[in-house]
Amino acid sequence: MQLNFRRQGQGQTVIVIHGLFGSLDNLNGLSKALAEHYDVIAIDLRNHGLSPHSEQMNYQNMAEDILALIAQLELENPILVGHSMGGKVAMMTAGLAPHLIGGIVVADMAPVAYTKARHNEVFAGLKAVAEAGCDDRKAADAVLSQHVQIMGVRQFLLKSFVPNSPTTWRFNVTALLEHYSDIMNWPGLKEPYMGPVLFIKGAESDYLIPEYQAEVVRQFPNAKAKVIPGTGHWLHAEKPQLFNRLVLDFLAQPS
Repeated sequence: MQLNFRRQGQGQTVIVIHGLFGSLDNLNGLSKALAEHYDVIAIDLRNHGLSPHSEQMNYQNMAEDILALIAQLELENPILVGHSMGGKVAMMTAGLAPHLIGGIVVADMAPVAYTKARHNEVFAGLKAVAEAGCDDRKAADAVLSQHVQIMGVRQFLLKSFVPNSPTTWRFNVTALLEHYSDIMNWPGLKEPYMGPVLFIKGAESDYLIPEYQAEVVRQFPNAKAKVIPGTGHWLHAEKPQLFNRLVLDFLAQPS
C-alpha cells in the first residue's frame, strides 16, 4: 500500500506516525521543529487521512506499509517517531526489520495489549454524525458533543470531518471499528529490538504505567524513558516545546 506523506527538511530521515483517528497534521508542530535539522516524512496510516482504505488492519499490515515506503524512497536507517497507535506501529516496524531502523521514539504507548475499551463514545459519536448527514462542522460538533464531552477531543476528531461526502470522515470508521480489537492488541516482537529507543510518558496518562516496565525492557532492552509532568495522553499537544526538545535530544545522541 502506498501511503500518503508530506516531506520537508533535509538530513537524517525521521518518519513521524500519528495515532488512532489522526492524520499527518496531528504532529505538525513536531515535524516543523525537526525539519530544521532533519529530513522529516509525516505519514497518513492506512484507513486514515488521504492514505488508501483497506479491510485489513493490524500492526503487521501497518508496519509493512512503513517498510514499503522506506523501500520506495530508498531511505537509510530512518528514525521512527510515533504517538499512541503510531507508537505501536513504530515498535512493530523496528521488530520486523531491525536492520533498517535507526531508532524509535514512542510517545505514551506501551508494547502491551490493552483490555479496556477506550473509544466507545467516540465511535458512537462518529456514527451519529454520519447518520445525521451534517453539512458543516458546527452541526457535526453539536451531534458529536452528545457523545464526546471533551472539546479538545471533538476538535481533534473534526479535523477529519468531510461535509457532504459519502463517508463523512476521512478515516475509515467501519474498518477501525471492525479491527478495534487488533488496534488495542499487541502481538509482541519475535526478537527484542536492540536499537536505541525512547519512551515519553504523559505523567497523568495510564497508557504507560510501571506494571508494563518488564515488557518494555524485554522487548526493547536499550530503552530509556522520560516523563512530561502535567500532561496526559496528548502530551505532544499539551507541552509541545518540551516534547519536541526531548525528541531532538534523543536524535542528537550518537546511535
